[in-house]
Order: sequence, then C-alpha cells, then structure tokens
Amino acid sequence: MSEGCARLSGVAQQTPIMLVDAPSLYFRAYFGIPESAAKTDDGQPVNAVRGYLDMLAQLIRTRRPGRMVCAMDHDWRPDWRVALLPSYKAHRVAPEGGEVVPDTLSPQVPMILDVLAAVGVTVVGAAGYEADDVLGTLSVTQPGPVEVVSGDRDLFQLVDDTRGVRLLYVGRGVAKLDDCDDAAVRSRYGVPADRYADFAALRGDPSDGLPGVPGVGEKTAARLVERYGDIAGILAALDDPSAGFAPGLRAKLTAARDYLAVAPKVVRVALDVPLPDLVTELPAAPAEPDRLLELAGRWNLAGSTRRLVDALANR
Repeated sequence: MSEGCARLSGVAQQTPIMLVDAPSLYFRAYFGIPESAAKTDDGQPVNAVRGYLDMLAQLIRTRRPGRMVCAMDHDWRPDWRVALLPSYKAHRVAPEGGEVVPDTLSPQVPMILDVLAAVGVTVVGAAGYEADDVLGTLSVTQPGPVEVVSGDRDLFQLVDDTRGVRLLYVGRGVAKLDDCDDAAVRSRYGVPADRYADFAALRGDPSDGLPGVPGVGEKTAARLVERYGDIAGILAALDDPSAGFAPGLRAKLTAARDYLAVAPKVVRVALDVPLPDLVTELPAAPAEPDRLLELAGRWNLAGSTRRLVDALANR
C-alpha cells in the first residue's frame, strides 16, 4: 500500500462494493499475458480472458467485497465529448471507424461476458457513455464504502473521503495496488481529488487526445489549481490585470482559452448516467455452475474459473 493510502478511520467498515473498470483490466490482461501462454485446444487466444478472471479472483480474495459491478464501454468515444473536443481519442479511431483494438482481443470480450454471467457477476454499460461514466454514477449512487478498480488516472477524481470512495489504482498491476484516498491524490499530484479533472485538463493527456496547455506541466497545473481553485477561476483571473500571472504563463493560458472552456467538461466523469436496477451482491457459488463448467472446458479456462470460484467461496 502506498504512502498516504491507509484506510479511512472515519468511515464505518461495512463490506465494500467493488466497481471494476472492465476495459481497463482486460486490456491490461491482454498485453500482460502472451497469447502463446493461453490458448484453446484449437489455438484461439484466451490470454485476456484468463488474465481478467485471475485479476478478479485476486481482488475478491484480497479485498473481500460483498458486492461487485463490472462496467463496460457501450460508447468508448461519446459524441457529446467529441462535439466539445474533436481531438478526444481521435488517434484511436480505426480507418473503418470504431476503436483500434487488437484483432485477437475483440473475440475475447464476449467470452469474458459469458463467463461473468455464468458466475453471477453483474456487468453494465449505458448507450452514449464510457465505462468511466458508469463507474462515476455508481460511485455516487451505491451505498459505500466503494472501491473503484482501474488503471485510468482520470478516475482519481471519484475519490471522496466523506463517502468512503477509494480508487484501487492498478497502474503497477493488481498485485501492487495503490489503494488511494484523497491524501494519496494530493501526495501524488498536489491537488485534491475533486480538482483532479481541472488539473488533468491543464496538464493534458496524449492517451485521450487531450492537448493540455502547451508549456504547462504537472507542477504548474497543480500550482494554478491550488491558487485559483479550478479552471473557471483561472479563466476569470486572466481578465484581471492584478491576478499575478507571469507574462509568459498568462500568454499560454490566454492562447488556450477556447480549449480550457470545454476541456473540464470532457475530462469530468458523468455522475448521472441512467442505469437499471442492479443486483450487486456477489454470489458464494456460481449462478450457473453447469454453464461455467462447459465454458471452462471449451475455452481452456479450468484453472482461472476454479480460482475465481474458490475466491467467491472463501471471502
């Protein structure tokens, strides 16, 4: 556990709900396990499936959640975000449209969903929204404590000590989780979690097509947020000659004014996604044991499914 990430003493220790960023984890699993190490008898790669199931098993075994929801991207690049910022994830659009996804990963996503259904783990997405938005909405609507699992830095903005919402950041893998509260976000980035979106918009993120403000790095972004509160405060201060900006920094921010007017809306996770009523309780045994046995045999997943079932039974 990293410095500043100790458990909250002021939050009642109930059984947490674990909210899993499914795409973040199965992409990580795909690139973390060689295809040659995980195939069906007919040679079909199942490295993402096996890795994802093993990640869930380890999370359940070590964190002991009583509830779980896996969130999916039903729209990985929503039109409403692109309308605000056309560069948003533009570099990840395939020539034929849709997201660039490895050819051998795409067929494994339905396999993951089939196994989760047989186990009895709830999966949900929403038209017009990314998995991040689903996670954000669940983090404010589900009773806590809440543990969000992701390798996406944008989800630091969901951390909320008052509600017991933490981010289990898997940037170094599930075996080396960073279990983060607000103090951890402040220690890492110099801003509180509820200002992370403003900080990220200033800094930029090439992986999402967010250019940021040229010449403004993490330290400058953090200082600006600390001094002016948020981007709205920064933009207001630009019109005040006595605001105290260095001339060069004022010029950079002024040149990026149009970008800054929309970027926070793009970076901020939606908290009001329309979702159905969900069964969030984790089962102690598979919901469809015969189906799970059949899938495990067909896709050579006996070890991974056994580890997941054992984790459910022994938490």
